[in-house]
This record gives sequence, C-alpha cells and structure tokens, in this order.
Amino acid sequence: MVLSDFFDAKLFISATITLVVIMDPPGTVPVFLSLVGRKPMATRVKAARQAVLVSLLVISLFAVAGQAILAYLGIGIPALQGAGGLLLLLIALQLLTGKGGSEPEASDDVNVALVPLGTPLLAGPGAIAATIVFVRQADGHLGAYIALALAIVAVHFVLWTCMRFSGVVIRLIKESGITLLAKIAGLLLAAIAVELVANSVKGFIDGSG
Repeated sequence: MVLSDFFDAKLFISATITLVVIMDPPGTVPVFLSLVGRKPMATRVKAARQAVLVSLLVISLFAVAGQAILAYLGIGIPALQGAGGLLLLLIALQLLTGKGGSEPEASDDVNVALVPLGTPLLAGPGAIAATIVFVRQADGHLGAYIALALAIVAVHFVLWTCMRFSGVVIRLIKESGITLLAKIAGLLLAAIAVELVANSVKGFIDGSG
C-alpha cells in the first residue's frame, strides 16, 4: 500500500503496453530505413536519436500540459487525428512515388528526424491521446505520475533500440530491399493515414451527435 504511493506498477504496465502497441517500435523500422537507410551509419544513428528525443519531448509536453493546450486552442483529439493523418498521407505519397530518401542533404536529415519520424509517426495522435487519458487516470497521485513518466521513457528506449540497430537489417536486405521497404512503408503509412482521417471524421460526427 505504501509502495503504490511512490510507484503505481499497474499503471506502469498498462501505459507501457498501450504505448508500445500504439507506437509500434518494430513497425517503425521499415519507415526509418526507407527514409534514411541509404545514408551513412553516423547519419542514421543521429536521426534515430533526434527522432526519439523529439517524440519524447512532444509526449512529455502533452503529458504535462496536454489538456490545457488543447482546451486553450479549442482543439479536440479528432482534429489532431485528422492533421496527423493528412501529414502521414503526404509522406506516404512521397515514398510511393519514389521522392523520399533520394536527397542526402544534412538539412533533410534533420527534417526527417523531426517530421515524420519524431512526429506524427512516433508521437502521433494515438500516443498523445493515450498519454492524456493516463494522466487523467493518475488523478493527482504521485506514484501514478512517476509510473507514467517511467513508462514513457521505457517505450522511447525501445523505439531508439529498434532504430539504432536497424543497420543489421540494412546489411541483410541491401539497396534493392530498401527500395522495396520504401514502397511497403508508403503503403502502410497511407493505410494508417486513412485510418486516422476516418477516426477523425467519426470523432467529429460523434461529438456533434
């Protein structure tokens, strides 16, 4: 009973599993490779680190002040889903048409780490919404807040590990495999984007009903 005042194990497990399922660390590898797979290892490592840090920053920001930010701006979760879906759709179209991953400028490396890897792929509407829900469940209990913070850090460590060691996959699939992954990742991202937009529309309809 005293331990739960300092650490809510149940919330930690629930939040970790939920965020892992939503953020899908193994599923980020194909997209990561399609965007930076042709670049030097040092660039891939830097992109992985920046993407995870951006995601961690965004998720942490919404964990601390998400409800206040959304309320102040008058933005609902459906609007976040719609915006994220449209942004992912643009990236998906670039991958499918072969326009992604062919420009090696350093500025592009930074842009890729920020968008779409950091957000909305990792720190997307689903992860943000789930984090806000868990903050509400914490309901002012210190142990619950600590558990949620550790869960967020743990999930991002898993994400970083998957992307950091994606070079093993590169050595196996070679250049032609990366090209194929780009097409598959584009198709998957397009499906995720359509799902987000559909959920956004459904959310607006339910909210107006």
